Amino acid sequence: MTQTHPPVQSTPATPPAPTTNTGQPYEYRRAPLVEPDWTRFPGWRHVTRDQWENAQWQRVNCVKNVKQLRTVLGDTVDETFYADLEADQHALATMSMLVPPQMINTMVPLAPPTTEALLADPIRRYMIPVASDRRTDWPSHPYASRDSLHEHDMWVAEGLTHRYPTKVLAELLSTCPQYCGHCTRMDLVGNSTPTVDKLKLTLKPVDRYDAHITYLKAHPGVRDVVVSGGDVANVPWRNLESYLMRLLEIETIRDIRLATKALMGLPQHWLQPDVVEGLERVARTAARRGVNLAIHTHVNHAQSLTPLVAKAAQTALDVGVRDVRNQGVLMRGVNATSKDLLDLCFGLQGEAGILPYYFYMCDMIPNAEHWRVPVWHAQQLQHDIMGYLPGYATPRIVCDVPFVGKRWVHMVTEYDRERGISYWTKNYRTSIESADLAALSKRYAYYDPIDTLPEAGQQWWRTHRDD
Repeated sequence: MTQTHPPVQSTPATPPAPTTNTGQPYEYRRAPLVEPDWTRFPGWRHVTRDQWENAQWQRVNCVKNVKQLRTVLGDTVDETFYADLEADQHALATMSMLVPPQMINTMVPLAPPTTEALLADPIRRYMIPVASDRRTDWPSHPYASRDSLHEHDMWVAEGLTHRYPTKVLAELLSTCPQYCGHCTRMDLVGNSTPTVDKLKLTLKPVDRYDAHITYLKAHPGVRDVVVSGGDVANVPWRNLESYLMRLLEIETIRDIRLATKALMGLPQHWLQPDVVEGLERVARTAARRGVNLAIHTHVNHAQSLTPLVAKAAQTALDVGVRDVRNQGVLMRGVNATSKDLLDLCFGLQGEAGILPYYFYMCDMIPNAEHWRVPVWHAQQLQHDIMGYLPGYATPRIVCDVPFVGKRWVHMVTEYDRERGISYWTKNYRTSIESADLAALSKRYAYYDPIDTLPEAGQQWWRTHRDD
């Protein structure tokens, strides 16, 4: 059925009856950032502060498999957890395991983790998924796909996606310092898993970067470049700085955004002297040429915010980066409540110097249904977080609709709540639709997780799942 809305009231509604309860739905309490004590983990009892704050130590000691996680956790969790994790790695995971110590240290931050506490932890839920997290009835939506946003289809050069009229996404590489279970680029990023044989970038980096620059010089209508991957923190700084300086030589480029989850997951990288000095050179050049240089990071829960993260963000601002902004992802079991979002946004804006910017609905990739939320839930969350944060720091919750792009969740054109199908329109053509005269008059579908639908809707999908 189509969602309908009540008519606009022509007279004020009756005010609610007085109540003696003056509490608010959300009560703000300042929470200063704390670096959890990593020595609570058996495997890190003798790690010094100098080691912890060293980027190379963090990279060398990333957890890449169950055996290494056992070394860190010791006997604080029982065998059922490791068996659960191995089952997921062997049959369900779309991303290989790669978790820096910095991120593990924000899991169950106040005590050595028990099995129960680790299973319930929001950071663990998306960084180290286990088989029991995932749904067995609808592990994937029937319309889920490896490249759910069709970014690869819109490549105009290897790794360069021209999706929006004035913006491009530049994927410089296909690796990150950490791999998130919900990664929207799970078809390209990271190592292959038993479930997913990954695509590969084939050009040498220098040839890939040359192709990007050549395209951008030939297309003056593009003014905004998101430099991503993977994660730019995995590009050797000398190579990244060279690429950015070449972008800054193109007169028509006016915005450059560096996409790096490592600002949160590996802040030690962004505090290295050579990186800080290089970032300052780029920022000064950008300012001199009137180009807006920003860093976009990816924090999903307030637990991830620590003094090292705040220091990395402030250092970037101190050397001339115009803004550090956060693009999180809404996920059930992680942050899909108004309290979780507000706690995170106040931590970002008030304590870490990072501007809350977007929260994306989790994309329709395989084995992600346990994370995704329906459109109506996202709309409710947008409603519920309004009025608490400063307006400039109130994030927009968006649905990234295939072939459409980011849309605020209230911009839906039509919404069948029973079957969980929303319809969206757009006002531009992607790079693969230049000859499609109907592109601007079409309605594009997006789908809610089926387990969130009423029984009639779930039954409809059981009948039509193979259509």
